[in-house]
Amino acid sequence: MLKKILVATDASEYSRRALKTALEFAHEFNAQVELLFVMPGPVVYDSSVYAYRVSSEQIEQQGEFVLKATLEGIDISDVTLIKKKLQGKPASIILKEVENEHIDLVVMGSHGYGAIAGSLLGSVSQHVLHRAKCPVLIVK
Repeated sequence: MLKKILVATDASEYSRRALKTALEFAHEFNAQVELLFVMPGPVVYDSSVYAYRVSSEQIEQQGEFVLKATLEGIDISDVTLIKKKLQGKPASIILKEVENEHIDLVVMGSHGYGAIAGSLLGSVSQHVLHRAKCPVLIVK
């Protein structure tokens, strides 16, 4: 029985497909959906001339943008949806969330934007697929 479904998102089309698939399961099993965006920690870019730190406010804004973009045009009216933005290494944070929230199913896109656009079965999806202690559905 599915009670909690986790959808990891980066606002890619693959993530949107994963959300749509998760919503079908949520309707079928009357399950709750958690839409999760994992923000990398504050990043410092450094060159011989410039150094630039991405602020936590910028990361928060990016998280809001990603969640909104993922949900755009998708009907979630009859599903309990929890939106979360967490910070850290995406695969590790997703796996911790599975444990901490007693997730029954993870639904992820097969590829994401990642460090090199689209390069992630994707590394995050692969990592979660092989290490999660619950079923993982990878959506193409």
